[in-house]
Amino acid sequence: MGVPVPAAYEQGYPSAPTINAHWPKLFRSSELDRLIGSAVEDNLDLASAIARITEADAQAAAARSSLFPTLDGSATAQRSQSPGTLSSDTGPFTTSVSNQFGAGLTASYTIDTWGRYRSLHAAGLATAEAVRFDRDALAISIAGSTANTYFGIMAAKDRIALQQENISLASHILDAIKARVSVGTASALDIAEQESIVASQKAAVPALEQQVAQGRTQLAILLGRPPEGFTIKGVSLKPLTVPDLAAGLPSTLLLRRPDIARAEADLRTAEANVEAARAAYLPSFDLTLKGGNESRTLENMLRPDAAFASALGSMTAPIFDGGALDASFNQQSGRRAELIAAYRKSIVSAFGDVENALIAVKQSRRQEQLQAAVVDASKRAYMISEERLRAGTIDIVTLLTVQQNLFQAEEALIQSRLNRLQAAISMVQALGGGFEVAADAAIRQRAVAPKQAVSTP
Repeated sequence: MGVPVPAAYEQGYPSAPTINAHWPKLFRSSELDRLIGSAVEDNLDLASAIARITEADAQAAAARSSLFPTLDGSATAQRSQSPGTLSSDTGPFTTSVSNQFGAGLTASYTIDTWGRYRSLHAAGLATAEAVRFDRDALAISIAGSTANTYFGIMAAKDRIALQQENISLASHILDAIKARVSVGTASALDIAEQESIVASQKAAVPALEQQVAQGRTQLAILLGRPPEGFTIKGVSLKPLTVPDLAAGLPSTLLLRRPDIARAEADLRTAEANVEAARAAYLPSFDLTLKGGNESRTLENMLRPDAAFASALGSMTAPIFDGGALDASFNQQSGRRAELIAAYRKSIVSAFGDVENALIAVKQSRRQEQLQAAVVDASKRAYMISEERLRAGTIDIVTLLTVQQNLFQAEEALIQSRLNRLQAAISMVQALGGGFEVAADAAIRQRAVAPKQAVSTP
């Protein structure tokens, strides 16, 4: 059973170009581009992933070694003493002393008649490839986390700047209310309400400063460095560009997601292990060759008469093992079936990730546009309310309501901008962050035409 590949995304435009590995430049921030570059170079989790690649390559090389003969060298020197009582029942007894020297080579080879060791080697290579895809997926995740953390810091800085403006604005209104009290058109209650608004705006600043400081620490850790002395120059989300990202054709997604590539590599590993488990039922053939020189004295070690040699061929076939071979084969077959399901799920999940990202990009753009209109209207309402307050044509309650609406609208606009940038990062991650499978990989065979099915190995 295959996985259907849609002809196009419901929310996308398949003919548009897609992202590449240089996607951080699309946000038009040299600092963000530099931070992401440092993160994918210096992140400590990535360093661990690279070390796991070395480990997996070594395991694959160990599996490959079974395809070749083994050659061992040996050298011996022995001196023995035998008591005379072993050679005679009556005395006198003479103790005998003897020496023996030897040097030789032993070659052993298991003939891979049924391909068991070739299958184990193939499994090792596929596992090493899967570990590399894990590294690629982790790099994309770290790059996305770096960008989102940076956006969060910039949003917090925008909110701090907004709070300072709101404090100034609320303080200005407080002065106006105090002036009205002096002429009897406002009360002490009106002053207290406005003072509460000023105080609440000031109280929000420490929490935002905490977000900036903790975000800076998190960003430093992502870059693999201590937070002490680490600084961020950016001050706002406003200079950042929200790029227009296209999804491309759904079938090409199979070549651009490292998690799909990893799932397929796992499948190849499982298939090779099944073949190795099947070959274990069949007889194995071994050859052993030994040769060298032996002598009682060192001076005779190199004489032709000191040479010895032997050859041994053997066949071993399983007869009864208590069901161990059956259990191993069933285990590997079950693992393969499990990974087939995981492979299908990774494809379906990838299509879902892109659709969700497209929806988020579209709706967050719309939300920001609508919220900007709300802010413009709230600003106009505030300016009119302030003028009328000074003219004495509206009460203070109305102005306070308009003022709060403006503060909330401006806060929501910052959040809308942040949501839009984060949606763009979600799109980058859903599309594989510029990753692409090598041209000769088996996954290319699964980049089938629209409305066809992705078959499983």
